[in-house]
Amino acid sequence: MPRERTGEVEAVIVAGGFGTRLLPLTRNRPKHLLEVGGVPFLEHQIARLAAAGVGHVVVASSYRAELFEPVLGDGRRWGIAVDYVQEAEPLGTAGAIRNVAGALSQDPEGAVVVLNGDVLSGHDLGAQLREFEEPRGGARVDVSLHLVQVEDARAFGCVPTDPTGRVTGFTEKSDHPVTNQVNAGCYVFRRRVVDQIPAGRVVSVERETFPALVAEGAVVVGYVENAYWRDVGTPSALVAASRDLVLGAAPSPAMPAGAGPAWIDPSAHVDPSARVAGGSVVVREATVGRAAVVDGSVLMAGSSVGADAVLSGSVLGPGAVVDDGVRLEEVTVGDGARLGAGTVLERGARVECGAVLSG
Repeated sequence: MPRERTGEVEAVIVAGGFGTRLLPLTRNRPKHLLEVGGVPFLEHQIARLAAAGVGHVVVASSYRAELFEPVLGDGRRWGIAVDYVQEAEPLGTAGAIRNVAGALSQDPEGAVVVLNGDVLSGHDLGAQLREFEEPRGGARVDVSLHLVQVEDARAFGCVPTDPTGRVTGFTEKSDHPVTNQVNAGCYVFRRRVVDQIPAGRVVSVERETFPALVAEGAVVVGYVENAYWRDVGTPSALVAASRDLVLGAAPSPAMPAGAGPAWIDPSAHVDPSARVAGGSVVVREATVGRAAVVDGSVLMAGSSVGADAVLSGSVLGPGAVVDDGVRLEEVTVGDGARLGAGTVLERGARVECGAVLSG
């Protein structure tokens, strides 16, 4: 149902992707619910939205949509409201935003924050919202885009702006970028702009919505801030983001207190002779055996590491078992897989869910 309250800042988290780059971890769940820094990833985004003054969040889901609400709930623990809208079929980034319009307030001048559901950012969202409400040349801002400056923009689409901060165009990847400013995946829409997106078909904000708005003369501005920013879309990026959260390099209101060299859930069991460090996370009911070393790694629920095993920069899916003496360096192990004693796997290896490997 549409929201009746006006003046409330709302948000949409676009969380419909299949997470193909994160396989096999996403075989049984959406990437947005994988533990990063000890909690499901979207908890970082929702907590951040709440801290910035957002009062209502809509999660736009598609793949395994039924899993979101049981994990995230109705938002009361953050003091906000969280609703869920499922796409019947993937509609693209802008299509997903348009698809949830019925769950948003109908105040045409309201602010709607849009977050890509796989980006961890430490930028000042509150400051972006305040700047969004400042008129430009006597006109209200229609859309604000968070932009980050990168050293080498060749791998990104670029977003040039004029001296007043207005976006002048959107350029594809190029060997000769026109600017080092790139889209960071956080936008603030004027509510009426959401209704301008065509309904019922695939639409991309990057390729269609934003370029069309600029061409029409809409007030589209860039909010440039080079805070922590990471696309958590691959196993190595997930491990790195989790490590950064635990070690304090990435800020999050959802980060469990008392982190430090590692974050270990109270229900997990780590043998006193084991060493868990480097920003590692050991989630609920996981175990680490005698003299094992877990460095900068993520052990998901119910996973197990045997005696004398060594894990570096790796991630174990729920229920995965690593037997005694296993050596893993930057390896991804799917749900319920078992690596027999003495198995050695090196960088980039992925073990499918339920697989059994002998040493």
